[in-house]
Amino acid sequence: MNEIKSVSIIGAGFTGKQIAAITALYRYNVSIFDINSEILEDAKKYINGMLKRKEKPELIENIQYYDEIEQAVNVADLVIEAIPENIELKKKVFSQIDRLAPKNCIIATNSSSIPVSKIEDAVERKDKVLNIHFYPPIPLRPMADIMRGTKTSEDTFEKGKKWLESIGCKPIVVKREIIGFVFNRMWHAARRQALDLWAGGHAEIETIDSAWKIFTGMAMGPFSLMDAIGLDVVYAVQMSYYNETGELRDKPPDALKDMVEKGDLGMKTGKGFYTWGKKKEKNKV
Repeated sequence: MNEIKSVSIIGAGFTGKQIAAITALYRYNVSIFDINSEILEDAKKYINGMLKRKEKPELIENIQYYDEIEQAVNVADLVIEAIPENIELKKKVFSQIDRLAPKNCIIATNSSSIPVSKIEDAVERKDKVLNIHFYPPIPLRPMADIMRGTKTSEDTFEKGKKWLESIGCKPIVVKREIIGFVFNRMWHAARRQALDLWAGGHAEIETIDSAWKIFTGMAMGPFSLMDAIGLDVVYAVQMSYYNETGELRDKPPDALKDMVEKGDLGMKTGKGFYTWGKKKEKNKV
């Protein structure tokens, strides 16, 4: 079993930059790619800031930033794709990585809902693909789902588990393929019901969040959490379930679609179900 030493992250957005940061913190060589220079610069500021807060500024030199995917993956032992929930786009990126990365490199998707089995036809190395799905903010939720494709080798799976453990994340092993993996599957049921209560006019979002927090003892309710995840991601994940099951109960409400189309995506845009300031929610929408 060859050791993973160099990790590449494709997509420097909300989750990608966090995966890169936690990987760098545990002394791996990290390459991070994005086609958007502003997103790449934001990721650099985030990662450098995190390493300085952890009093590990010397690790900054182990991170490279690229706007060309070939440069980002050409020496990688593990590549993690962290781009939007669009299966055709993911297939395209997987194909590029397969063509450009070393032959022994593992390719993983951080998809929130799409099994890697639906992407693996885009690559030749079907024995070296995985789902590795993180739950941001990663420092507060140090776990990740890990799931095989149809031809993933045991060596690949064990390498993925070992790497997750090495960066302080608990591997949540999915024994048999299922959309949503483990925690997201449970979260899907709660999210779906919360959206139904809201869209049907049965309760205010603050009431739903308050009930959830009091009963579970959690710091965030379903709507605050959806704002943190990003409503574009929430909508895409709900559509993945709906496209798979065809059940109307899985279809995201039109009101959520309207919010996404308006660009009200939650914390990252300052407005979603709540209006967000720098530290906490100000008021509900």
